[in-house]
Amino acid sequence: MNRGKTTATATRERHQVLKAMLEARRDEIQTKLRTRRETLPDEVAQVKDAEEQSVHDFVQDVELALMEMKSETLAKIDDAMIRLEAGTYGTCAECGEEIAEARLQAVPFAALCRDCQQREEDIREDESRSGRSFFTEVAPPPTR
Repeated sequence: MNRGKTTATATRERHQVLKAMLEARRDEIQTKLRTRRETLPDEVAQVKDAEEQSVHDFVQDVELALMEMKSETLAKIDDAMIRLEAGTYGTCAECGEEIAEARLQAVPFAALCRDCQQREEDIREDESRSGRSFFTEVAPPPTR
C-alpha cells in the first residue's frame, strides 16, 4: 500500500471533519444570535413597572454581553476556517508546535497551544495586576 496516498487521504478526511466541526459550531452560534435578536423587541413590550424594567435592563445587558462574546467567537471560528484552508490549522501561531487534538476538540478555534495560551494569560494577568497595584501602592499626598 502506498503510504503517501494513505497519509493524504487521512489528512483530507481530518480536514473535512474539522471543517464540519467548525461550521457546526458557527451555525449553532449564529442561530442563537438570530433567535436572541428576534426575541429582544417582544420582551421590551412586556415590561410593566419600574422594578420590572430595572430587572429587564440588567438581563438585557447580560444578554447583550453574551451576544458580543458569541460574535467574538464567530470571528475566531472564521479565522480558524481560514487557517484550515491555508493548511496552518492545528499549528500554534506562537511557537509553531502542533496543538493537541484534545484541545482542538474542546476549543476548535484555538490558535495557540496550551502552553502558549497559558503564557499569554499569565502576561495579561501580570499586566492587570501591575496596573492595579500602581494605584494601591502610591502613597497618599502629605497632609498639612
